[in-house]
Amino acid sequence: MTDHAADSAGPVEESVPAEPPWAQPSGVRITGVRTILTAPAGTTLVVVRVDTSEPGLYGLGCATFTQRAKAVATAVDEYLAPQLIGRDPADITDIASTLHVSGYWRSGPVLNNALSGVDMALWDIKGKQAGLPVWQLLGGRCRTAVPVYAHAAGRDAAEVTDEVLALMADGYGHVRCQVAVPGAGTYGAPAAAATAGAARALTPNAWDPAAYRRTVRGLFEHLREHAGSQVELIHDVHERVHPTDAVRIAADLEPYDLFYLEDPVAPEDIEWLRVLRGRSVTPIAIGELFANPAEYRPVVMERLCDFIRVHVSAIGGITPAWRLAAACEMFGVRTAWHGPGDVSPVGHAANLALDLAAPNFGIQEQHLFGQAAREVFPGCPEIRDGHLWPSDAPGLGVDLDERLALKYPPKATAEPGQAWKPPRRADGALQRP
Repeated sequence: MTDHAADSAGPVEESVPAEPPWAQPSGVRITGVRTILTAPAGTTLVVVRVDTSEPGLYGLGCATFTQRAKAVATAVDEYLAPQLIGRDPADITDIASTLHVSGYWRSGPVLNNALSGVDMALWDIKGKQAGLPVWQLLGGRCRTAVPVYAHAAGRDAAEVTDEVLALMADGYGHVRCQVAVPGAGTYGAPAAAATAGAARALTPNAWDPAAYRRTVRGLFEHLREHAGSQVELIHDVHERVHPTDAVRIAADLEPYDLFYLEDPVAPEDIEWLRVLRGRSVTPIAIGELFANPAEYRPVVMERLCDFIRVHVSAIGGITPAWRLAAACEMFGVRTAWHGPGDVSPVGHAANLALDLAAPNFGIQEQHLFGQAAREVFPGCPEIRDGHLWPSDAPGLGVDLDERLALKYPPKATAEPGQAWKPPRRADGALQRP
């Protein structure tokens, strides 16, 4: 008799001992795991704190998924924490692997962000135990400081160019450039009034992919003419066009020597990268929206991209990100970790550790934290002269002042209000983000 009936009923929960077979009855143990939600800049950040039996020894990790912050907090506090109590925090790899399969179904963004918070906190603890920064644990630094790219945006090409020139004067060598499409909704740029005689859309502020393609080509022509060739330029399509338009955009921008073109296609259309690769040599960055590290496999192995745009907390933290970086090195693919404002200073410190230690580092997206965030998170990574600078503080080097964090609670309606609002096209149809 077979057990097909049992299989059809779904996975059966087994009694798994909390301790691995090599666990010792003494030594440092995990005594508590909890989430802390705070919004010093108005965006909900999720931080995981892991406490241990050694007085004063704890770790912090970033689990921020701001559109689903409460779901991540529940996953950590109610599902992961009970599995962690009593474990040795040194067993990072085994803990990461065990928790990854503990829900049977895996690699969704809610669970992965929860795992990331735990994983980063364990690396933070290990660094504090060793008296070393995490980048030393990963093999030591490969560079003095980490080049970052800043963001320039404007209502027209001249306004963007002025911002680029100002950033260059401040020491930045890499700038992401976004420009408004007059009369249309645009990602990453302020609104601009419609030009005279423009067609009237049924949907106000609609997304117009054809006008976008024409405008972006004009932007980079203007930038190279007025900002010169000494600055590395980046542009983010943000997956907002049909794949055939993405192929045309990459070809259109080839004469302007981009550092890379980001997310030209959506994860669902990743096969189109093969077509794009055959039509253009414009470097490609992809992967910000990937949640499963396995999604990178065909893109990396077939060399369909030049940079991986990993959101480190979305794939589970430092442990899977470091493995992925090593795999990418074998195929000549560089890192460009995602670094927006909805990653906490703890998460940015994790990016910095990976950047310093990775031989195949490419570039790091910067976010400038305001005074409130810097007070809530002492040790926030420092940016100057277009670079992110490391400290020698043990662990990730960032702390959390919980008393101050309480002064900036997430708004009661924060999560529904922060749901991603995709644009609409002229006829009212939905456009992916």
